[in-house]
Amino acid sequence: MPTPHQERLGRQGEDLACRELRRRGYAILARRFRTRHGEIDIVARDGDVLVFVEVKARSSRGFGGALGAVTPRKQRQVIAMAQRYMARVGWAARPCRFDVVAVQADDGDAPDVTLIRNAFGAGWS
Repeated sequence: MPTPHQERLGRQGEDLACRELRRRGYAILARRFRTRHGEIDIVARDGDVLVFVEVKARSSRGFGGALGAVTPRKQRQVIAMAQRYMARVGWAARPCRFDVVAVQADDGDAPDVTLIRNAFGAGWS
């Protein structure tokens, strides 16, 4: 269970990620899409591509920082949630990809927001 500080940092990270994605021309379709199987932080559209975005915000670079937190297990969870989202909205045949936004908010510094396009794949044919 996340602490209140982690919850606040997570929400701030998602806000910064949405701002960056909009700046790059993405349309935000959903935030915190949840089912009993988990959550996708952001669902967006980049042109004709549906993009599932995992946001990782960290206040220190210890333990691999934000980028090191998107483990293979987390990737599998996001892929499974993406399948559920696409089935729910009837977009099963739409092209999609998986991006990661890393927000590194070191004490006293402005947060560093990094977008990694195609950060991982689903292995769908």
